[in-house]
Amino acid sequence: MDHVSTRGLQHFKNLVGIKFQLYNSLFTSLPFHRIEKTGILLSLLLNNCEEGYKKKQSPTEIIEDFFSKHTAYTKPAERLDLLFRFIQYIERQVVLFDALEDAGFKEINDLSGVGTLKHLESEVIQNNKQEELKEKLRKFAVRLVLTAHPTQFYPGSVLGIINDLSNALSDNNAVQINMYLQQLGKTPFFKKQKPTPYDEAMNLIWYLENVFYSAAGRIISFLKSQFPEAVDDDNPVFTMGFWPGGDRDGNPFVKAATTLQVADALRGGIIKSYYLEIRRIKRRLTFDGVDTILNDLEKELYNNIFIPGQRTPLSKSAILESLNKIREILIYKHNGLFLHLINNLINKVNVFGLHFASLDVRQESSIHGQVLDTIAAKSTGLPADYAKLSPDEKIKVLSGITEPAGKSIPNEEITTDTIETIHAIRNIQDFNGEEGCNRYIISQCNSALNVIEVYGLFLLGGWQKETLTVDIIPLFETVDDLQSAAAIMEALYSNETYAAHLAKRGNHQTIMLGFSDGTKDGGYLMANWSIYKAKEELTAISEKYNVEVVFFDGRGGPPSRGGGKTHNFYASMGKNISNKQIHLTVQGQTVSSNFGTVDAAQFNIEKLLHAGISNDLFNNRNITLEQDEETLLEQLAAESFTKYVALKNHPYFADYLAQVSPLKFYSETNIGSRPAKRSGGNKLSFKDLRAIPYVGAWAQIKQNVTGYYGVGTALMELDKQGKFPQLKTLFQTSLFFKTLLDNCEMSMRKCFFPLTAFLSNDEKYGEIWNMIYDEYNLTQHYILRISDKTELMSDYPIDQLSIIMREKIVLPLLTIQQFAIMNIREIEDNLVKSPLKETYEKLVIRSSFGIINAGRNSA
Repeated sequence: MDHVSTRGLQHFKNLVGIKFQLYNSLFTSLPFHRIEKTGILLSLLLNNCEEGYKKKQSPTEIIEDFFSKHTAYTKPAERLDLLFRFIQYIERQVVLFDALEDAGFKEINDLSGVGTLKHLESEVIQNNKQEELKEKLRKFAVRLVLTAHPTQFYPGSVLGIINDLSNALSDNNAVQINMYLQQLGKTPFFKKQKPTPYDEAMNLIWYLENVFYSAAGRIISFLKSQFPEAVDDDNPVFTMGFWPGGDRDGNPFVKAATTLQVADALRGGIIKSYYLEIRRIKRRLTFDGVDTILNDLEKELYNNIFIPGQRTPLSKSAILESLNKIREILIYKHNGLFLHLINNLINKVNVFGLHFASLDVRQESSIHGQVLDTIAAKSTGLPADYAKLSPDEKIKVLSGITEPAGKSIPNEEITTDTIETIHAIRNIQDFNGEEGCNRYIISQCNSALNVIEVYGLFLLGGWQKETLTVDIIPLFETVDDLQSAAAIMEALYSNETYAAHLAKRGNHQTIMLGFSDGTKDGGYLMANWSIYKAKEELTAISEKYNVEVVFFDGRGGPPSRGGGKTHNFYASMGKNISNKQIHLTVQGQTVSSNFGTVDAAQFNIEKLLHAGISNDLFNNRNITLEQDEETLLEQLAAESFTKYVALKNHPYFADYLAQVSPLKFYSETNIGSRPAKRSGGNKLSFKDLRAIPYVGAWAQIKQNVTGYYGVGTALMELDKQGKFPQLKTLFQTSLFFKTLLDNCEMSMRKCFFPLTAFLSNDEKYGEIWNMIYDEYNLTQHYILRISDKTELMSDYPIDQLSIIMREKIVLPLLTIQQFAIMNIREIEDNLVKSPLKETYEKLVIRSSFGIINAGRNSA
């Protein structure tokens, strides 16, 4: 362990570990009615769990043993009531732990160390790469896209308390800490109603206003101060994207009106941020000639946010014009006094404009086909027999549209909303600027026709080919779609109409690649391999047609959904993978855990910036993997895919998930507006099941199948072929392969098989449980052997300790949830009606919150 890691680990032990034990004692005074000594009883339950699992007891046996030994409760209602109190208590322990980690972030992490912009500065100067940096920053940027995916189990009120509690902990303000902990005791964690898409948007706008606004200012200001010639105002190196209110894929609650409402909230949020900053600046810039310009700008901003219904023709360029005038006056008349205040605000305006974050619109590909068929049958603009045409004939018809659809567009909800959404995009661009909404994403894209369908819909919606300021982005998700991606894009690049559209967009094509559905479809290694190969082929085909391709990664929180040590993936890419920009989604939990404070956000954004920039400036690899290395990975992917598919095809696989995990209760947690499945119906369909509840279910039963299953078998098969020395060399020389296995370790570190070991001899589910457990052990064996380590994640000691402490906190919660699931299964198997079934179901749902929150990137 290096010196920096040792120091950080010691800080973690002092600032998080010891303080958690200290402040945890304050929970004994929390206002839990009817229950005395909850904390003492909970510590006894924790001890029972630890000892019970060593004795191979089941969760039911552990809970029964606890009640008989440590309480006088005999009635089920009394016992269940105590378990609910434990859940409340543990939820708040997790909040305290989160807040302590946030409070100690600056001391635990080296904010000037490897992977930061400070480190980049020294590398650039040392290697005399100033000119190369200037060239790189002409077009390079990192875009974080906040999504509404339901992985945030904290309601907004609790997130606010975590923020305030973190500040109090940083200041060691015991009075405030105690007050906030008491507030936690009275604040509900469970949402009685599902949030609307607008609610989700407002929760994330809080992060834009309170975190990303300041973090972006710091980052741009640092780059400009150190490399003033390198940063171009026309290309901010950092931007934000936004999905809540625009993502209607499988979410029937997102309408065109929602999209307009959210765009307006984004505009209001950034104008309010500028207004408040100008109010602060006015206290310093009291000089003659400056004050009047500031007053006028302040009034203009005020009128746009505080006077209902008023939207003046405010623009980004007008704001910059006023600020640049002030800048000139400060330089030439006031010796540059307080110039940094204006420069910082100018930097933010260049990044956020009047849109704050670009609102992406996303819809599933089949919807567009349905809408076009309806328009053809019941309106004008398309031939009546459109639905019967071949894909090539449809492309020809759609490419040749010259007139919008007739006004008699069928009054069918999906058709009307699709056309209204296309109108809404123009409206948003008028008020928020083009960046406000200029990307349309097609999920489940599996043909060139899917892209041309959207192009045709814009023409039918009244847009002109010459002035279509929207990028159409295909999203390739399944293994089959990823393998077909290059051929689909070649068909588009060689289409005369689409090529002309790309030319008007600067020959710039963004392509989105989905990690979540790829993993669900093909397993961990095959998904990552398929995405790597797709990127390699898409880079080559784009270069062939002189198109600049930008990859937009649909990443989730856990490694199995593209999360984990994300920056290392970008740092590992060779020049055979386009590195023009880095675009990725940031979802739910990951927003609060990686970007919850200004320091954390700046640190993690800098890591991504550093990865993308240093990859070009200091990376001498022309390709990410040599041919023999690619062959090894391809073999690993194929072997792991076979193993994963065998598990997925087990006759009891769907039943196992439904009966052993909390999967079927996911939609009742009320954490997101979007349904847990793409289509209705009660039957569990693997195809319709969304990746988030699928991955989250495995996380809650501590088996994390999607993060490692098939890896051990693949490594073993290549070992049998005598290729282990090559694999070891690959691990030592390829950051890409090492990061794949590092993330695998993270998934495995969060596993705890004793929780479900009672299933090992189960008549129905024993075979599946043992398949998973054996693969876990095999994978652990080979990863430790290949990395020369004795335990998982030992080279990330702070992360390792954080996981160990979090898992200990939630062990009673895991036990309570499995206890409830076991009782539900028994009731259902015996086909009896029990008044307790509903209470057990509530226990399962309520347990989910603390389990997922403690994992921080579990869903």
